[in-house]
Amino acid sequence: MKNKFITITTHIEGTPQESMFEIKTQILPPIESNDVIVKCLYISIDPYQINRMKHQSSSHTSVADASKITPGMEINSGGVGRVVASENSGYVKDDIVYGSLNWAEYTIVKNENTLRKLDTMEEFPLSYHLGIFGTSGLTAYGGFFQVCKPKKGEKVFVSAAAGSVGNLVGQYAKLFGCYVVGCAGTKQKVELLKEKLGFDDAFNYKEETDLNSTLQRYFPNGIDIYFDNVGGEMLEAAIVNMSPFGRVAACGAISHYTNSQKQATANMIDIVYKRIRIQGFLSTDFYTNDFKDFMSVTTDYVRAGKLCVLEDVSHGIESIPSAFLGLFQGENVGKKVVQIAQE
Repeated sequence: MKNKFITITTHIEGTPQESMFEIKTQILPPIESNDVIVKCLYISIDPYQINRMKHQSSSHTSVADASKITPGMEINSGGVGRVVASENSGYVKDDIVYGSLNWAEYTIVKNENTLRKLDTMEEFPLSYHLGIFGTSGLTAYGGFFQVCKPKKGEKVFVSAAAGSVGNLVGQYAKLFGCYVVGCAGTKQKVELLKEKLGFDDAFNYKEETDLNSTLQRYFPNGIDIYFDNVGGEMLEAAIVNMSPFGRVAACGAISHYTNSQKQATANMIDIVYKRIRIQGFLSTDFYTNDFKDFMSVTTDYVRAGKLCVLEDVSHGIESIPSAFLGLFQGENVGKKVVQIAQE
């Protein structure tokens, strides 16, 4: 069986370019004992993958999903697929599964612990299991409720608020009873946050020349919770404007990923004297204890029309490189997914 897959041609240290990716074709080897062959239907496209493509990053040894990718290697990420062949008693042909799948037409899964059968919930598209019912949703839910520990009425600031995680954080926060302001990089995204997602306010950070003053304008009495997806200057400005005992959920740092010179230099005096807590986290932190509650709450909200689902879907394996590059150019709105094959 022929299999097309995407790989990198070189380690990527700065802004990714299409020339750094290529499509290769391989012949899948014979299926072995306990193997499962999965036809990839949808693949998640996520900015953290850029760190895996670097020659060196401290993230490489943190968790398996962040392991280093070398040129020519298959690239794995979250995916939804259909079993086409199985030598594993836990899976049969046509099972719909979620797991670590390659940027490819087919993936041979050798570790069944990286795969699980999906309760497909026919009322929802399968792609939702990569976004709102998947890692993006769990990251938003766990990061907001478990890391930030919100109280009703608190003031919440979300960066990259039109992205796959940020848009959900803002919606969860509003449903919980918080005051929420988000930032994004276009006028259209700002309007989306306010008019469709229910944010109390939003601004285009590209139009602001002094982020400290900007945040002071939107939060004259201080920020209680900052959900950080970007790092850099935005994190610095948020720290200056935090209230005493404020919490920062360090979810991502996309401004650093392609420019190592944009490392944040947070004001340590503010952190100490305001007793600010900054905590990094990964979605995997919440699987054991929070996934069941997350799914119950989130599916109820979606069914009731209280959560708006934002998806940005490209089509075909050939579109994966451009979809990935678009993340760093601010092109995506909500969860970026590539549909590789028809369901």
